[in-house]
Parts: sequence; C-alpha cells; structure tokens
Amino acid sequence: MNKYIKIAFIGASLCGLTACQDYLDEEPKSNILPENYFKDLSLVQAYVQDFYLWLPSHSDNSYGLGTFSSDNGTDNQAALKASSMWAPGTWLVPERASNWNFENIRKANFFFEQAQENFDNDVYNSNQSLAEQVMGEAHFFRAWAYWVRYKAIGDFPIVEKVYDNTQRDELVANSVRQPRNKVARYILDELTEAIKLLPEKSTKGKNGISKNAARLLRARVALFEATWLKHHKGTALVPGGPGWPGDAALLGTGFNIDDEIAYFLTEAMASAKVVGDEVVGKLATNTEAKEGQNTDYGSNNPYYTMFCDADLSAYDEVLLYRSYSVSENVTTQIQAQFQKNGGGSGWTRGLVNSFLMKNGLPVYDGNSGYNAAWENEGVSKTLTDRDSRIVIFTKGDDCVDTYSLSDKTPIIWREGWLLDGTSETRAVTGFAVKKGKGYNYAEAQGNNASFTGSIVFRATEAMLIYMEASYEKNGTVDGTADGYWKALRQRAHVDTDYSKTIAATVMAKEAEGDWGAYSHGALIDPTLYNIRRERRNELIGEALRMDDLRRWAALDQMITTPYIIEGIKYWGTCYADKTNPLCLKDDKGVFLAPIVDETSDKATMSAKVLSDYVRPYQITRTQNNVFDGYHFTRAHYLDPIGHDNFTRASTDGQMSGTVIYQNPGWGTNTGDAPTNLD
Repeated sequence: MNKYIKIAFIGASLCGLTACQDYLDEEPKSNILPENYFKDLSLVQAYVQDFYLWLPSHSDNSYGLGTFSSDNGTDNQAALKASSMWAPGTWLVPERASNWNFENIRKANFFFEQAQENFDNDVYNSNQSLAEQVMGEAHFFRAWAYWVRYKAIGDFPIVEKVYDNTQRDELVANSVRQPRNKVARYILDELTEAIKLLPEKSTKGKNGISKNAARLLRARVALFEATWLKHHKGTALVPGGPGWPGDAALLGTGFNIDDEIAYFLTEAMASAKVVGDEVVGKLATNTEAKEGQNTDYGSNNPYYTMFCDADLSAYDEVLLYRSYSVSENVTTQIQAQFQKNGGGSGWTRGLVNSFLMKNGLPVYDGNSGYNAAWENEGVSKTLTDRDSRIVIFTKGDDCVDTYSLSDKTPIIWREGWLLDGTSETRAVTGFAVKKGKGYNYAEAQGNNASFTGSIVFRATEAMLIYMEASYEKNGTVDGTADGYWKALRQRAHVDTDYSKTIAATVMAKEAEGDWGAYSHGALIDPTLYNIRRERRNELIGEALRMDDLRRWAALDQMITTPYIIEGIKYWGTCYADKTNPLCLKDDKGVFLAPIVDETSDKATMSAKVLSDYVRPYQITRTQNNVFDGYHFTRAHYLDPIGHDNFTRASTDGQMSGTVIYQNPGWGTNTGDAPTNLD
C-alpha cells in the first residue's frame, strides 16, 4: 500500500542500523547495506519512504488532540501547564540540544551519495518517472530536515556529504554555522530541484509528495526568512546585525539585507501563486452546519470534515496527509479526547475576540451588532453572528460531541470539563477545541481506535502566504491577493469587503488579545494586521502560530508588559448559577462547585477578584512560573545550542577550540539562563 503510514520495512530496518547521530562524526556505514541495494529501484523507494516519518502528524500512541493542540503555548491556545518559553530563567541551556542534530540530514546525504550516480547513469530507467519521483522526494526531505533546524536556531552548517569519522579536522571545519539567509537559500534550491523531479500527482496519491506540496513548503520557507530579516532587522538575530556572532566574511561582499528581504518575498510570492491559483476556486464548501457529520458519519459540512475525515483525498485543499487504518493497526487516540472531554487544551479569549462579526466589523466596533452581555449566557451565545470558523470549530453549549453506538443518540458536550478534568482531559479555557473532532463513537473506544487523517500541507496556506508576502513587498493588496482574501472571507461567511474591516480596525484594541498586532514592540499598520488576522483565523490549530510570532518579532512587548491568558467568562454567568441549565455539572449531573485557592494544587478556578474570565494560569501558584503572566526575553526567539555540542565541534575537544557560536543572549554552559538583548 502506497501510504506513508506503512513503513517499507526493508528501508526502515536498514536505516535503523545507523545510530541516532547528533554530530558530523557519527555517519552511517555504507558496508551495512548489500552491494546492489541502491541499484534496485524498489529498495531505493523503500529507503526514501522512511523519510515520511519526519513529517508532523497525530501521534500514534499518546492521548491528546494530535496536531490540533500544536498551537498550545501561544496567544491562540492554552494547555493546562504553561511553557517555559514564557518564564525567562526557567528555559536553560541543555547539556545536549536536539536541534543540533544531523541524523536526518545525514540519512538524506547518504542516500544521494549512493543513488545519485545510479540515477544519472540511467540505472533506474526501467521506470524513469518513478525514479524521478523518488529523487524529488529525497530533495524535498533534505530541505525539510534543514527547515526544522533552521527555523529553531537560525544559522546552521550546510552539509551535503557523509564525512569519515576519523578525519576530525574535516568534521570540525564543516561544522561552521552558515548565515541563516544562506541556509534558507539552500533550502529553496533543494525544493527547486524537488519540484523539477516530482510529479503533479504522486503515485501514492495525497499520501505522497507532489510538486505543489514542495511549492508550498518553498513559499513557507521564503516568507519565514523574508519576514524574519525584515522584522528583526537591526538586531543580533539577523546576519550582519549589531552583535550578530557570525562571520561577516561568510555573507559575501555584496550582502545587503534589504536585497535579501526582497529576494525572499519575491520567491514566496512566485511559489505561493502557483498553488493558490489552483485551489482558490476549489475551496471546500462551508455550509455553516455546526455539526459536521450526521448520524451515518456523512458530511454535513465539507469544510469541517476536511479536518476529521479518514480519507482526505477528495479535498482539493489537502496536498499531503497521513492516513491511518484500523485494519492495518495504524491508529491514534485523538478522538478519545475530542469526543469524551476537553483534550487538555482550549482556545483563548484573545483568539475568539479576533474573529469578526459576519458583517466584517470587529466585536468592539459600535456598529458590529455584538453584545457583550452575550458572554453571560455561554459560549454558543457569545459566538452569535460571528465568522463561522470560530463557531464550527468551538464546542458550544449545544454541541454534539458524538453519537451513541447503540442508537445514534446525540451525546452533548459538557462544559463541566472546565472544572472536572486532569491535564489531559480538561477544557483549559472553556473554549473547547472542536477542529478535528469526528462523530464516530467507535473511534473513542479503548486505545488507538482513531483513524482521523492528519493534514501535513493544506493549499490554502499558499493563498495566505501570497497575501502577506505581496503586501510586505509592495505595500498594496494586488489583484491576486484581493481575490484570495475575498475567497477566504466568503467561505467564512464574512462580508468580503475587507476595506471596511481595515477602516474599523483600532490597533490598540486588537493588541489586547493578538500578539500579531506587534512587530519588534511597535503596532503595525491596520492592513498588514488584517492580513495577519486572516492567517490566524484560517489556520487555528494547525501548528503554525509560534513560527509566525517568532518571524514577526511579535513578542517584544512582553519583555516589559506581561500577558495574561484568559478564557470564557465564568463569574456572574450561567456557568456559575445553580439555577441555570448550563451551570457546570459532572457526568452525573451534580453541580461542580469551583475551588478557589491559589495556594492549593486542588484549586479549579481563578478568583473573581482577578477577573470575571477564566485565567488558567492564575488558578494556583503551585509549580506555576507564569502566575503573574507571560514574560519574554528576546533570546527566546531562537533556541539555545547545548553545551556538549560546542565541545564536539571543537579542534581540541575543549570550549576554547569550538568553531560554532551560541545564539544571542544564551550562555554556553549547561544550566545557563538567557540574558536580555538590547
């Protein structure tokens, strides 16, 4: 079966004989493979098939909401426990950092050393199209391996061969970090090669890499680097900036950061437009049906079921997804959380308030029709007349969680999970995540019963990339961006006149709940903000928010002003009123009295004196470093490199001989806390 859920066992087992290499001096040994292994196209294909496991997908074995909880720890989504990202001084330099890791890069390099000559010499000419597809996949995955490391730590060595582990000088020399813009250019070049070789449609269907999947990644990388350079310009976090620790000679004599920004924005637009133009007229229909599936599990709303179906091949927007199968025992546990509880996550109040009213106006606008008193009547009422994306992807008070197996009776969502849950099951903010929730109760029974497909690339992202890149480059919304923007708003059932929204936007109000209102500590202009808003609203729960916040330099304001995460309004509402049918109850219908005691780990609700709204990180101070809010230090824009990584990339095995440097603000000793950057 041509699905990447099923690893080609020969390829996986042979790859598995290599160690989990963190360093350049631990390379796979060619003599572990049969002499003719890389002359057999089926085995070459099996080797590359193993690379698909590098891509993000729902975990096979753990409880949780799968990729739909990947935005936890941002202004969009909250888990029960906050990330150390928001408590400077608790995220420390590790002994060995996983981000300084060459294992997957090495596997890709080893593949090219063994297979490229055979490909060039037509050894695989028995099936040339398949051979080209496999080589294209290999280029794609080498680019992916670099992308994962580059976005975490920036400057990184560019290594294209497997080195002899006895040649220490050669290994150390090739450990030198290259400027991040050169790494990004290398990734784009790899993806260009991939696009040349990949088919328009993979022989594996949408379980395989296509040209458009590679184009989308290329556009994503180009936009990331362009906006990173633009919004971090003038700091130590960009090549050539004041305090940048890199080697200026590696930039070349003609280096100009503005030229680099323009180059990457142009490349982002070019790659994104090809994908965007193909999908803009084929967006999944949004019927606005709040319950995405009927009792026979058929679709009531294709836009909704695109995120919870098992087979995603019919959705034009989906470029690549991971399939699961009960019969082949490749499943997950996500529906056990989606259909039975809150999944240990929740949308934030800031996210919810960013969604426009259907008339295209922000909720704070006097003509929007929004009534703040609705918040006293529960989640469903709060979302009245709102952009349908937040309505259909949030569990409301009348939400059907699932249909019983016996007679398909609807089982209604219980908001009581706000108080009555553990770290895995709690509805952390009260705005419970519904994006990705299916309705087949069989998927929620026992361990590993879910077979919901996991989207890796969705073409709609390309439309959003083009919109942002074109505006960042030219300062206007061109015809292509206009068409994309209107198509997205039309599907969301929001007035397509985005100019009306821009005119009504008050940046100080937006900044109250949206970190994307800032870049480098300053509020951005309303047009750019609304492009970012559209991206935020369309891509909730799709694991892109933190990357966006980092590249936008959208966290500086929290250096001096801590941010408090909030959820639903609780105090003074139907949820705290025993006489109201919506009061919070357990599964036996017994009223759940909140426990308010910040000194106790038994507490279940933040105090009314703090806010009428749920503040999940002000419920208790026990093992809680963010009770007083999210704080930030600019060093956290990049991950630290571990202490041991420096000595391993050293001419003498000592720190004094290392050829690599730490990211700005971080020390080099294990346990060092970051210092502030000017």
